[in-house]
Amino acid sequence: MLRKTLIVLAIASALAACSKDAKDAKPSASGSASASASAAAQAAGKADAKTATLKVAPEDLLVLQANNLASGPVVTGSVQPERKADLRAEVSAVVLQVLKENGDVVKRGDILVRMDDTAIRDNVTSAEEAERAAARALDQAERQMQRQKTLRDSGMTSVAAMDDAEVRRNNAQSEVLAAKTRTAQARQQLQRTVVRAPFDGLVSDRKVSAGDTASIGKEMLKVIDPTSMRFEGRVSTDKISMVKVGQPVSFRVNGFANQEFRGTVKRVDPSANDVTRQVEVLVSLTGANQPRVAGLYAEGRVEAENTNALMLPEGALLHQGDKNYAWKVKDKSLVRADLEVGVRDPRTGYFEIKQGLAAGDTVLRNPSSSFKDGQKVDTGVEKIASASAPAPAAQGK
Repeated sequence: MLRKTLIVLAIASALAACSKDAKDAKPSASGSASASASAAAQAAGKADAKTATLKVAPEDLLVLQANNLASGPVVTGSVQPERKADLRAEVSAVVLQVLKENGDVVKRGDILVRMDDTAIRDNVTSAEEAERAAARALDQAERQMQRQKTLRDSGMTSVAAMDDAEVRRNNAQSEVLAAKTRTAQARQQLQRTVVRAPFDGLVSDRKVSAGDTASIGKEMLKVIDPTSMRFEGRVSTDKISMVKVGQPVSFRVNGFANQEFRGTVKRVDPSANDVTRQVEVLVSLTGANQPRVAGLYAEGRVEAENTNALMLPEGALLHQGDKNYAWKVKDKSLVRADLEVGVRDPRTGYFEIKQGLAAGDTVLRNPSSSFKDGQKVDTGVEKIASASAPAPAAQGK
């Protein structure tokens, strides 16, 4: 009887253990199913991100229209002042003082450089003394001639004596004139020891300092008038036939990258440069917006012809290798438009579109290369993301 009871208890314990194992196995299976569902949701989220609707603002869209495109020969050169003076030493002397530095504003007549005038001042004194001596000699010769003339009228002197007195008087007159000339030259040399500004402007290049010995012809200072700037450009000979006096010119200057300057062709040189085989073209600047720094490199275009063309800003163009394309919005979807790009308008920075788009097409103003062909576009939301980057993908809950 006891044996039967033990067998029954053993069977009951085994059954209880099996039931517990079955209960423990159920949560594990549930967790595996949950992980599979999460992975599927993430995959679906990634798939949705690839085709997410792009939300753009109206200001991110650009409707193409035909604009005025100016074309003509390219002109390169530099901005230079029309009024400029290269001041050089006109006497040999030691520089005592330089009163102006580079960039200083000067008025006409302002003293720029003082030179040692000791020797030249002595020459002035000597010339003035010689002039006074010549004047006294002339006075004596004149009185002597008057005496001879009186004696001649009385018959008390000969004709030869009268002639000699007249010759001496004439020689004295010549000596006085020569002495006056030497005095004027000496005074002029004295004035040249002080270098003055020839007009209102700026000192652009100082070449001497106090203590330098300035020989005749030595460069001392350069003065320019910054209000008289002009564009001194050069045009290739194969394009010079298109350039005429009076044509408008647009150009940009290094150092003023964000500014466009305007001018008019003032003169076309009649001969080409012997070395570069280019023809110089002078362009007078128009308008109040003018560069005030001389010598800067400039490049522009003579507006010889004006045509209508489709123009697209540089920001709307994307590049893939040697190909150019833009994102066109059509039927609320993105369409990649491969483009044939023409010349760049230097006035606006826009590029001519020869093929790939038509007037009235709507394109993204600042697109991203990560956009997809056929991606949906939504422009009806008030608060929306910029078109410069794709809208963030919706995260799976």
